[in-house]
Amino acid sequence: MAGTRAEHPNQGFLARAHKLAFYLAMLYGTVILVLAHPFIQRHVTYQHAFTEPWHSKHDIPEIYGLAPGKTLDTKIQTPDNETLGAWFILTDPYYHKTRSSSLLATQPSIETIEAAIQAYPTILYFHGAAGSRSTTWRLQHYTTWSARMQANIFVVDYRGFGDSTGTPSEDGLAVDAYAAWNWLMTRGADPQNVLVVGHSLGTGVCGKLGPRLAREGVRPRGIVLLAPFSSASTLVETFDVMGFPVLQPLQSFSWGRKLIKKLAHDVYDTLSSVREFNVPTLIAHSTDDMVVPHIHSRTLVDHLLNPLLPPAVELPSAPGTPVSDELFAAFTEAQTKRRAARAQLVRKVDVPNFGIIEEFDGTFGKVTYVEASYGTHSKVGLQEGVQDVIISMFNLGNTHRSD
Repeated sequence: MAGTRAEHPNQGFLARAHKLAFYLAMLYGTVILVLAHPFIQRHVTYQHAFTEPWHSKHDIPEIYGLAPGKTLDTKIQTPDNETLGAWFILTDPYYHKTRSSSLLATQPSIETIEAAIQAYPTILYFHGAAGSRSTTWRLQHYTTWSARMQANIFVVDYRGFGDSTGTPSEDGLAVDAYAAWNWLMTRGADPQNVLVVGHSLGTGVCGKLGPRLAREGVRPRGIVLLAPFSSASTLVETFDVMGFPVLQPLQSFSWGRKLIKKLAHDVYDTLSSVREFNVPTLIAHSTDDMVVPHIHSRTLVDHLLNPLLPPAVELPSAPGTPVSDELFAAFTEAQTKRRAARAQLVRKVDVPNFGIIEEFDGTFGKVTYVEASYGTHSKVGLQEGVQDVIISMFNLGNTHRSD
């Protein structure tokens, strides 16, 4: 019709696209706000409400396949009045030595536990997020380790997990770890006879306990980190929901990265604490880990190695900043020296069909990195190749102190 403006053919589509973009932005902002809420973030971080198997009966360990009379179900009281559930699992050699009497008992006595602690090494195990000490894939670790490593296993459920009271938090789990350590000490354990092992979230817990023991002048047998993250705030950058990297859009902006770090309530900055362990340290990761990329372990290993290398020369980080020929030459020379020093310090072995093993003499003892090709996130500690390195490094297997 004359005098009427013709509507552009794309105008309707653009209007709908703008409206969709607006709603998606609103939805994204809502998701970020929800994840920032302490209650929601706590459940996402710890997943302590998830239980497997359902309706666990921790007071009857035999339900889950553990031998009769091999496991003590006990409670630990923390200084802030939380009650933690825990299992002490006898190593196979000691269990079989006392098996005739154990078969007549529902659980081993405290006297038996104390004798086992003094006779064999004990692994103080800090498990990962979700589930409890009775979760299926963790039971496989207890049975395998108590047999192949010939060590007792002491595993504790953090506050809010399993049948433990309370609500999980970074500070709270640090208290729980120290309470578990003290439980062993009060029952006659020699610190040098206790190997501290953490998996996933448990490596962050080790990052709290290790420096505290070092400050007190206490040296455990060593610390093992299985599938660790360098820090929770770094790990959260790859957090996804149903395959969608929720926080990736924010990371495109400096203010977004700062916001992510500010909104993270629990940090577990193992990168900042791993140099304070003051004991031999083993780090193991699998390259097929889809939960925590193995680059986190590489970062921790490089951080431990860095003080032993020649000083680095840093280039300006700001984009567009000019770099002089002298600075670039100094940078190149420093990198060459560091690579040469690393090649001399690090002993590397490629193991066919398994992965690689690297080790070097750190400031406070040997540091070993095991990079397995298989094992995923939950089962890297079940790889016999990983276990063999642990056995060799920490002198486990046939290491009882008395009959």
